[in-house]
Amino acid sequence: MKAKELLELTTAEIEQKLRTLKEELFNLRFQAATGQLDNPARIGQVRKDIARAKTVLKERELGIERRKQG
Repeated sequence: MKAKELLELTTAEIEQKLRTLKEELFNLRFQAATGQLDNPARIGQVRKDIARAKTVLKERELGIERRKQG
């Protein structure tokens, strides 16, 4: 998920997405521990998505507006 996609969501939707991502990360870590993980790169993708979601939420909390690029 890209930051641009997150910016289009409401705060409540981002918080729900964050909960879903954290749950997915837990499941991926559990699969890794039991040797059932098919795509190890997915853990990194989910971690970055969590960081993006938290960043957007914090920016909204602080009232920081993103400038449009391009």
